[in-house]
Amino acid sequence: MNVVVASLVEPLQVPYNYNSCKKSQIKKSPKCVMVASSSSGVGSLVIETNQDQQQISTSTQTPTTTLSSVAARRLILLRHAKSSWENRSIRDHDRPLSRSGQLDAIKVSQNLLKLGWIPQLILSSDALRTRETLKIMQEQVQAFLEAEVHFISSFYSVAAMDGQTAEHLRQAICNYSRDEISTVMCMGHNRGWEEAASVLSGATVELKTCNGALLEATGKSWEEAFSLAGPGGWKLQGLVKPDTAV
Repeated sequence: MNVVVASLVEPLQVPYNYNSCKKSQIKKSPKCVMVASSSSGVGSLVIETNQDQQQISTSTQTPTTTLSSVAARRLILLRHAKSSWENRSIRDHDRPLSRSGQLDAIKVSQNLLKLGWIPQLILSSDALRTRETLKIMQEQVQAFLEAEVHFISSFYSVAAMDGQTAEHLRQAICNYSRDEISTVMCMGHNRGWEEAASVLSGATVELKTCNGALLEATGKSWEEAFSLAGPGGWKLQGLVKPDTAV
């Protein structure tokens, strides 16, 4: 499978703004060859409508907005599995997974499969421990191999900056996603991933290693989902953990 490394050395430092998605702020790399198909195991879409978002016509005329156009947008914010500290001379960016981290990556991939939360698009930090977490997940669950994958270097650095991660993830997701993609997984690091999950959901979210926040909003596109939900408007459907029975 071909993957793309997006080189984003300088993290974006802009205020939260969910009313627009400026794709020019993150340089987009060419698409990967492997793209998720409809057989990737993704669960059924959840359709949510209300009077403000949609009116269903009772006449014989075709409604301008259909039920299927307002789809669930599911976002997995997954922290990498536990890394090894045996060799203290290795750069933090290059630390591999520990044995327990490898086992946790196997378990969390299987739990995501059982839950039906299989991403069609994966955006990941390029740190070694994050790459190894994803590789193990792909080896365990075929559906993860079918996802489009991009490694984004700025995911590593932005996670250490207060108040930056949620907006940075929004821009990356809007840049790489397409309307037909319903589930996206972003893989990275604390403290940024905990912070982003908390900002988006409005709840206090704790993400230990190899834990993932399962977030959901609705919109005809990812841009619209972020705009409609805003900070605090994403529904926290739960946390996926290696040792939690599904």
